[in-house]
Amino acid sequence: MRLSAAINLTRASLGLCYKEQSILRLSPLSSTGALQTLKFRSQRRQWLRSSSRALTKAVSLKDSDAKTDSKNERILYGGWIDKLPAKIAPYAYLARIDKPIGTWLLFWPCAWSTTLAAYSHHIPAWDAAVMIAAFGFGAVAMRGAGCTINDLWDRDFDNKVERTKIRPVAAGTVTVPQAIAFTGAQMFCALGTFMMLNNYTQVTFLTLSSLALVVTYPLMKRVTYWPQMVLGFTFNYGALVGWSAMTGSLDLSVCAPLYLGGVAWTLTYDTIYAHQDKKDDIHAGVKSTALRFGDKTTQWLTGFSSTFVGLTALAGYMNGNGLPFYLVSVGGAAAHLAWQLRTVNYDNPKSCWEKFASNHQLGAIVWAGMLADAALVAMG
Repeated sequence: MRLSAAINLTRASLGLCYKEQSILRLSPLSSTGALQTLKFRSQRRQWLRSSSRALTKAVSLKDSDAKTDSKNERILYGGWIDKLPAKIAPYAYLARIDKPIGTWLLFWPCAWSTTLAAYSHHIPAWDAAVMIAAFGFGAVAMRGAGCTINDLWDRDFDNKVERTKIRPVAAGTVTVPQAIAFTGAQMFCALGTFMMLNNYTQVTFLTLSSLALVVTYPLMKRVTYWPQMVLGFTFNYGALVGWSAMTGSLDLSVCAPLYLGGVAWTLTYDTIYAHQDKKDDIHAGVKSTALRFGDKTTQWLTGFSSTFVGLTALAGYMNGNGLPFYLVSVGGAAAHLAWQLRTVNYDNPKSCWEKFASNHQLGAIVWAGMLADAALVAMG
């Protein structure tokens, strides 16, 4: 409406110009005619100034309204998160609730270690189940906190990567103070799980807290091509905590190979994941093992996969596990990793995501062999 009024004013001023020209043609050369002409010229200048100001203001208001609409326009993330209220959806996306693969990858080492400890120490199945459930809750909270911290550090980089530019902190739908507060809330939930553990675990792992790794991991991609190594140290902490929580001690003959094998596993799946963004990462100045390995990625990942399988087998051997463990956990993991490396296309982001996400199944396969061993002992 404002723009229409400005246009009408402009048209009116043009009408005055036409009227003035008519007077000049029709009026005699007299003082009266000259005064009338001057009067119309003055009116024309006033109308032109008024219409110009109105037009400028209307355009400015239109641009302002457009910017406001753009700012208030809801970002669609895809999937069921978009059905949540507009104020809640960004936080759900920030914690990656819609993509639980990260939570599973954090959870599996906890479940493996807990089950191995229950098997060798003949701990009742119910006690192990309760502990595994607690670790599941803790994995959700810690993974969400880790993702939020990652997005806080990477907010300037995420704007430059097509896949990540809609992340709430980078897009501005969640402010930095809000994201920090959300991180604190998630860490408080994770602390609740930690406080359920025995005193030995609390003292030992409070000293060797993985929180430092969670906070510093996002920075590693700025300074080294091996940030996936740091992620491996972080995500496999459960291989140590699970055993400690069940036994009140730490048997490094079992836990060390389980933990280091998990690090090799993380290097495998997260390098596949990093290949999704390798072109954008070069432009943004972000480093990763995907860029470090380049065309030799398959050879590197074959080595890491073999290390994971071998160290997992060693952990089971030191723990006294039986045939089901070697057939299902070790053999199944080897077969699944061979399938991943044989079928993944590192230049196809969809293929990389599918193989990365399939590692949830690999984690379940490893756990299934451990459970089968425990079931045989319970029956026998």
